[in-house]
Amino acid sequence: MSEETKPKWANPEPPIHHAIASWAASCAERALPIFEEQRPGDDRPRVAIAAVRAWVRGERAMTACRTAAFAAHAAARDATQAGSAAAVAAARAAGQACAVAHMFDHSPHAATYAANAFGLYGDGTVDREAERAWQWENLAPELRPIGFPKGL
Repeated sequence: MSEETKPKWANPEPPIHHAIASWAASCAERALPIFEEQRPGDDRPRVAIAAVRAWVRGERAMTACRTAAFAAHAAARDATQAGSAAAVAAARAAGQACAVAHMFDHSPHAATYAANAFGLYGDGTVDREAERAWQWENLAPELRPIGFPKGL
C-alpha cells in the first residue's frame, strides 16, 4: 500500500508504534502517583500501564490492552464521582496510554491527560507546562509529530 493510498487512521510500523506506546506509558506513569494518592487501593490505571508495556514486549494481545484501557477509564469515572479531578486526569492518561496498543493516535491524549493531572494536583509545584516540556524532551524528535500533532 502506497503512502498516498494508506488510510489516515492506519497504525505506523511496529517499531514506531511500540516507541510511541512506550512514551505514552511513561507519560501516564509519571501521573500515576497522583491517582494512587487520591484513590488508594484502585490499581486499574497501574494495570493498564503494565498491560501496554507488556504489549510492547510482545507479551500481551492488543485486545487485552483494550480491556485494561476500559478498566482505567472506569477508574476515572469512579474518581469523578469522588470529586478527584487530578485523579480523573491521571486515570484517563493511563487508559489512553493503554489504548495506544489499539490505535497509535491515543498517544497525544495520554500525554495531555497526564499533564493536566499535574496541573490540577496540589499546589502546582509541577505544573502542566513543565510536564509538557518533559514530555517533549523525552519523545524522539522524529516521533513528535505523532505525540504532538499540533506542536508543543
